[in-house]
Amino acid sequence: MAVTEKERVKTWERGEHLLLLPARVEERPESIKDIQRFYMVLSPGNRERFRLAVIGGKRLPEPGHKGQRFWGFVDLVRKSPASLRDELSGDQYRTKTRSERHVPAARPAGEGVYRLLRHGGHTHLVYALELPKEPGEVQEELRIEPEASYTISVKNPEAPSPRGVGLRPSERAELPKSLMEVFRGRRFAEADPPELLDREGADLVLIAAAEDLKEEMGSPWTPRRRMPSMPTFSPS
Repeated sequence: MAVTEKERVKTWERGEHLLLLPARVEERPESIKDIQRFYMVLSPGNRERFRLAVIGGKRLPEPGHKGQRFWGFVDLVRKSPASLRDELSGDQYRTKTRSERHVPAARPAGEGVYRLLRHGGHTHLVYALELPKEPGEVQEELRIEPEASYTISVKNPEAPSPRGVGLRPSERAELPKSLMEVFRGRRFAEADPPELLDREGADLVLIAAAEDLKEEMGSPWTPRRRMPSMPTFSPS
């Protein structure tokens, strides 16, 4: 049987580094209430780019609960893990859109690889953890699965946001005409091209997709490996 365009899986970006980082109010948080922010770092394997996104809800959408969505935004974009590490060490840091502020030090709760895929008319963010080898209570609390799939969309910075979510107009990304054309006047666009995620202040939405990646994608989506040249990000 021929594979239809809707069923075909196309890779837009191969990410050799994914990090999931809770920024804690307390050194040893007892619950999700003790976590101030939840970060996701995405770094493509073919470019010197480290994107730090803040995910609302202070955890990931629950895999398998299709339609569950969390808002987020790209807070920082840097060219090296060292510069990102310095800015997440628990000191003051400044972003283009959100001014100077203090955050507690972030500690990795998951490291692995990811891909941005086109499948079924949507862009998917799928990942596989390499660390920790065995998920524990922290990963369970933050809904960090060994493998997971989410659809990911980027909001048109010129469109209004629902009340109580999204960035203020002054904080939103300024996109060049070539990227604004992707929206074609719509409120949202798929994260295609991935360069939409390279702008600080880009609003995004993560939506839980299928729990079984093999059933949804039809085959294993990525090898579990990291490029030897990619340094591990570990805030001190």
